[in-house]
Amino acid sequence: MSVRPPGECTAPDRRCILVIATVASFLTPFMSSSINIALPVIGAEFATDAVLLGWIQTAYLLASAICLVPFGRLADIHGMKKIFLTGITIFTLSTLLCGLSPTVNALIALRMVQGVGTAMIAVTAVAVLTAVFPAGERGRVLGINVAAVYTGLSMGPFLGGVLTQHLGWRSIFLVTVPLGLIAVALTLRARGEWSTPRDERFDLIGSVVYGTTLLALMYGLTLLPEATGFGLIAVGVVGIFLFLWQESHTESPVLQVRLFFENHVFTFSNIAALINYSATFAVSFLLSLYLQYNRGLDPQAAGLILLAQPVVQALISPAAGRLSDRVEPRIVSSVGMTLSAAGLALLTVLTEETPVPYILISLVVLGTGYALFSSPNTNAIMSSVEKRYYGVASATLATSRQVGMMLSMGIVMMIFSVVIGRVAITPAEHAPLLSSINLAFMLFAALCVVGIFFSLARGRVREDPHRA
Repeated sequence: MSVRPPGECTAPDRRCILVIATVASFLTPFMSSSINIALPVIGAEFATDAVLLGWIQTAYLLASAICLVPFGRLADIHGMKKIFLTGITIFTLSTLLCGLSPTVNALIALRMVQGVGTAMIAVTAVAVLTAVFPAGERGRVLGINVAAVYTGLSMGPFLGGVLTQHLGWRSIFLVTVPLGLIAVALTLRARGEWSTPRDERFDLIGSVVYGTTLLALMYGLTLLPEATGFGLIAVGVVGIFLFLWQESHTESPVLQVRLFFENHVFTFSNIAALINYSATFAVSFLLSLYLQYNRGLDPQAAGLILLAQPVVQALISPAAGRLSDRVEPRIVSSVGMTLSAAGLALLTVLTEETPVPYILISLVVLGTGYALFSSPNTNAIMSSVEKRYYGVASATLATSRQVGMMLSMGIVMMIFSVVIGRVAITPAEHAPLLSSINLAFMLFAALCVVGIFFSLARGRVREDPHRA
């Protein structure tokens, strides 16, 4: 049976695919942002410690980060529709089971499965829109997709808080299932393969080394300051060099590392993205714990406060992207990184009596910085490579983002392990929790200061010879 070329998709087919990609692009950020609000309630039900609470989010990110690059490659080889359908099915089923979890360990394991499904969705949702829509319509549909992502991020804290307070934390997972089932049904109905499979070899060795390296680094961070933690981190560092060597010596690499060695704009922009996500992703996790444990707010009130950052991001990001078309992206991104550092610095002095308006101002500054950084930095990455590398560049940016998120949670869990220890958070543990949160924000602010250097050092994108 012949594969239907992407260009043969009819208008109804394309509209169906747009709906599918939009639903999927809403679900994954909504799940990620809403679950942070529910963590204190989950911790109370299962009487778990701060480190295990962190693993509820980290397990999801780790599994997604490990699978992102390999599944992106498998989508190129076997076709996007197969990978997307498998991913949205896994995501929906695991989401249902997460809502029925009997123990915290079962929830963490199921969150890892959910992360695998998320990775399969992430590497195909945007790529398929680019593949099936003509060039004149791509800007519009990609804008709809970005709007879905930010809507998920924005609605997550608020709806997650409302659901947790009135229906319990399990309702966050259960109300998501019907949307997943709709996406599965529409995918089965959609015709065509969405892309043309390639007769290429899959780099299994590189994928195993990549996954093992991330796992060793992440788990090692949570075991510090034990000797085992340092040992695992050392294994991870060796794994990085082994992975780079493997990918440089294979005909069909799972990740095109050659771009990092040949294109300094591409390299420094990805490093800046990695640093920015490492410094900012755990903010909602930390503030959710702070607002509910240290300030005694309910999940709904905490969610309303956390809503400030993603709303600002959603409002400013489109304008920031357009600005980077006229002004050198490294300038706009560097201003954004600077504002991110300032917002994080404001949060380093949180106390039990910090006024809520102060927290809101800090989140507005942080959200503005993130918006000014993210879109222009993406513009810089995509503008620094030739057209034939657009897919590789997009996958690499997604990897930098996901690994950065994972490292952000890893840093927090390392601090919790050292300062709080493996004990349940009780009123007696509120002071160590606040100290941990302040220390985390200090480290994150320092990371952004380092990120300013990489953002500025990338050079001028429009003068780069690799630009398409």
